[in-house]
Amino acid sequence: MDTPLVSVEWLKNNLTDPNLVILDATQKIDAKTLKNNPDKLSIPNARYFNIKEVFSDASSPYPNMLPTQEIFQKECRNLGLNNSNKLVVYDSVGIFSSPRVWWMFHVMGFSNIAVLDGGLPEWLRQGYTTENMTEKVYPAGDFNAKLNPQVVKDAHFIENNIDLETHLVVDARSSGRFNGTAPEPRQGLASGCIPNSINIPHTTLHANGLMKSKEELKSILEESSLVRKPMIFSCGSGITACIVLLAMQLAYGDGAYSVYDGSWTEWATIHS
Repeated sequence: MDTPLVSVEWLKNNLTDPNLVILDATQKIDAKTLKNNPDKLSIPNARYFNIKEVFSDASSPYPNMLPTQEIFQKECRNLGLNNSNKLVVYDSVGIFSSPRVWWMFHVMGFSNIAVLDGGLPEWLRQGYTTENMTEKVYPAGDFNAKLNPQVVKDAHFIENNIDLETHLVVDARSSGRFNGTAPEPRQGLASGCIPNSINIPHTTLHANGLMKSKEELKSILEESSLVRKPMIFSCGSGITACIVLLAMQLAYGDGAYSVYDGSWTEWATIHS
């Protein structure tokens, strides 16, 4: 894809492209009801990309951790994905979990993917056709994954960086959680921040489910004490960190960007 973000109008006009595959990255808030999509609607022919139950490391004590290259490849093939595909990923909030999936594919060596700006809510606002979610089986794909370990950081790297300061850690959580004045949503987890990190709440970068314009993003980001260093994005559990990474890419293009996969959940747990 020429851009990391496409509009619902673009998607509507390209639905007949035989190489296009749409991924639904909605997170199941409640396995029975899908509370953030109560009518269980999807964009026609979308394939459900199950972050938590399929595309996460089940052996990790922390949520949403990146799966191995082998598991990612296997599950992509189970979704019928091929290396010849162009992918568009959306979620039912607008901009929430879809950037995580966009990032995961880049980590696994696949760049022909874009996030749907506004997601399902914008698709519905425009009055476009939907269908009911159903479980489907797809012919096996030939997708090949190749992990780039340089764009995934662990706690050891973050600990060393506190002294070395070779990278800037950017936290996507709310300012209250970052400053330790608001509680974490996970019970028993302290709020606060990684030493020497800065805070860019992901909610400042989008409105009504749509990413802000390139000019608006630049204005917000340039007010955030950014320094010219490689950047590591963090959040609560690795999901919304990717929204800020997406914003950086939209504003400035490709850069030395990575994600602290364990994010604050891991950091606060091992440093409590």
